[in-house]
Amino acid sequence: MTRTLLTGNGAAAWGARLASVDYVPAFPITPQTEIIETIASWIDRDEMPGRTVTLESEHSMITAAGAAATSGVRVFTATSSQGLLYGMEMMYAVAGWRAPFAMVNGSRGLAAPITLDPDHNDIMAARDSGFLQIHCATCQEVLDSVLIAYRLAEDRRVRLPVIVNLDGFYLSFTREPVQIPDPDAVGSFLLPYDAESTRFCASAPTSQAVAVLGGTPYSYFRYESHLAALNAVTVYDEAATEFASAFGRHHEAVETYRCEDAEIVFVMIGSFATKAREAVDRLRVAGRAVGLVRPRLLRPFPGERLQRLLAGKQGVAVIDQNISMGMGGVLHAELAAALYGKPDVPPVLLSFIGGLGGRDITPEEFYEIAAVTRQAAEDGVIPPPRLLYTREEYREVRKLQAIAHAERHELEPGL
Repeated sequence: MTRTLLTGNGAAAWGARLASVDYVPAFPITPQTEIIETIASWIDRDEMPGRTVTLESEHSMITAAGAAATSGVRVFTATSSQGLLYGMEMMYAVAGWRAPFAMVNGSRGLAAPITLDPDHNDIMAARDSGFLQIHCATCQEVLDSVLIAYRLAEDRRVRLPVIVNLDGFYLSFTREPVQIPDPDAVGSFLLPYDAESTRFCASAPTSQAVAVLGGTPYSYFRYESHLAALNAVTVYDEAATEFASAFGRHHEAVETYRCEDAEIVFVMIGSFATKAREAVDRLRVAGRAVGLVRPRLLRPFPGERLQRLLAGKQGVAVIDQNISMGMGGVLHAELAAALYGKPDVPPVLLSFIGGLGGRDITPEEFYEIAAVTRQAAEDGVIPPPRLLYTREEYREVRKLQAIAHAERHELEPGL
């Protein structure tokens, strides 16, 4: 095992290398391009077997990935943001084919307006596609999650593609110490790809790029995929436990931090949860019983586990780095649905939206979130969803709007 400094992108590339992938269809997009460039350079120098092919779009890239996986080779690919959306049509298709492969997504805010910084609207748009989702907070998790993703995708009880998600720029280009596992140990954990598991079997039919016209067989195959996704909770736990035994790092489906005696709990996904973790420590020093719950596995949604972890808490604050127009935070809505009608649920479940387009979430904002949640628990009154945004930021935007309006008036005096 080797310890070195790697970016999140570098860690993803190492995950693919250690998994001994055979085929890497690709199309460049910031901030994930470095992943494919790194893999291509290794293959070019004969440091890694396999083949990279640059397609003309993410749509073709995902098509090629699904076709190759169902033909019997281990496939890896990566994308981000608009690229993920461009390939969305084929994401539904290859998941319906039950094509097992791993794809890394470097989360980035969606246009318009345009940003290169991260939030989670891109990955949330893919939550119903049939791809399973693992969300990472550190570079080490990225490498490890790619390996776990193949165990998950290729298991006969699952056989679905998996997205490993990391926050673009914040994690993709951040260097952290990463343990690179020994290839022989990885070979024991991740056995060679079993191509037989993807072949059509008449006695146990699955959707495999077949034409289905009627609602009866269509419903059958769609629900079979749903049941396979539910199986992934058990398969993930098995893989994570075996991974911990082999490499000493246990990546639970839902991570908790200082939650045992917590009265108020933050719920977040992704690398910004490390900021929440630091805030929890500072709040504890101040005498406030606050904890953190971070789902790694978002599809399938670990609803039962979250119910157990949050039972008996006085208040829960969900901090979403996404916004569903006209509804609010997606994670908040899904958690609310999972908790509805269950015994001993927290009396207040608050929604906060922050980190859009890479906007920072400051320690002071976490303190404010904890205070607002505590007050709501005491009063029994749940405030409406809240955007994390300061008066200074609002004034700055208004100034920019005034400048733009003045310049437009100079160019077009009649307006």
